[in-house]
Amino acid sequence: MQHATTPDGGGIPRSAKLAVLVAALGYLVDIYDLILFSVVRAPSLRALGVPDAQLMDTGSHLLDMQMLGMLAGGILWGVLGDKRGRLSVLFGSILMYSLANIANGFVTDVDTYGWLRLVAGIGLAGELGAGITLVTELLDARSRGWATTLVAGVGICGAVLAVLVSKVAPWYVAYWIGGGLGLLLLALRVGVLESGMFARVHASEVSRGNFLALFTDGRRALRYVAVVLSGVPIWYAIGILVTFSPEIGGGSPAMPARGWPADPGMGMVPAPSAAEAVMAAYIGLALGDFASGWLSQRLRSRKRALRAFMMLDVVAILSYFTLGRTSPAAFYACVLLLGIANGYWAVFVTVAAEQFGTNLRATATTSAPNFVRGSVPLFTFGFRALRVPLGLPGAALALGALAMAVAFLSLRGLEETYGKDLDFVES
Repeated sequence: MQHATTPDGGGIPRSAKLAVLVAALGYLVDIYDLILFSVVRAPSLRALGVPDAQLMDTGSHLLDMQMLGMLAGGILWGVLGDKRGRLSVLFGSILMYSLANIANGFVTDVDTYGWLRLVAGIGLAGELGAGITLVTELLDARSRGWATTLVAGVGICGAVLAVLVSKVAPWYVAYWIGGGLGLLLLALRVGVLESGMFARVHASEVSRGNFLALFTDGRRALRYVAVVLSGVPIWYAIGILVTFSPEIGGGSPAMPARGWPADPGMGMVPAPSAAEAVMAAYIGLALGDFASGWLSQRLRSRKRALRAFMMLDVVAILSYFTLGRTSPAAFYACVLLLGIANGYWAVFVTVAAEQFGTNLRATATTSAPNFVRGSVPLFTFGFRALRVPLGLPGAALALGALAMAVAFLSLRGLEETYGKDLDFVES
């Protein structure tokens, strides 16, 4: 097997450039498939016979299945990435979620739909972490921040592609297109090389891919938990404010079987469109990813960039619930701002990779984003539990306050990693 080495300050090797391209395109397809369910939630469930009054409840259940799959997959693929290599996970995960999404286009009942979202979630969990780990190990300290920003920024555009495809194709065809794109991406496997850092550790006797080792040392455990908590607001915004924007903005009908009265939400008429909200949010996320990566490089600090975008996130959340209710244009503008503010995902995944040694890097970098994504079921549970006493907008706002509080506290547990030499192992 061939391995690429990290350059010593010279030009970026062709193998590293190809790795960045594959990681970026892989993440684009990953995000397309990940977000597609939020975009086609209503039409696909209606086609399966789900009544309108149950769309939110059934949709949140399927979203939970997808996110729980990602939680399990984050651990599985992360461990395999440190034991078997970054490339095997990168392409194995792409194959798994592509086949699962093709199968999603053939579902005829909700139960099958849910199980396939679980399988797709497991597959979707691996690509980003493996790609970011590979890229950070192939590039020098000065270049890797720009490279991970490119991967995240390009990848986020997959959500916009999902919205555009959903506008011109039936929901089941949109799933087939996503799966087909993933299978086409596997053709780029030729020419992508494994990292030299991993090759050296693989040839040694150092223990690799032990997920529990992240918690056997107190300081290492604190770093890991801090990484995860710093990203929680991102998926609160996507999983609650964007996915359920029709209900938060325009209300939802009564569900007597669950004891839920009708809720007017923010009273917007017409109610916001989930597809339009997803598009606005992900255009913002793409812009925010490039902006946060640029700011991190300019400030020569990961933590200062994270803090700046978290402060902007507070402003964006408050705007969503105040200015957003005044008109559809204002609402989508606030969602765009929300996306920009939560575009620190590029810095977040870079920090995850830079915090840990080569023998645990894929484990941490792959599992941490998926623990963040796995927080969505907790948010949807809280959203359902609080909707009666607080109303839909009040429940969403309370969860946002909690998400931002834990994110700001997490900054205290992160090490500054800008320019850090990554050629080390965890003992």
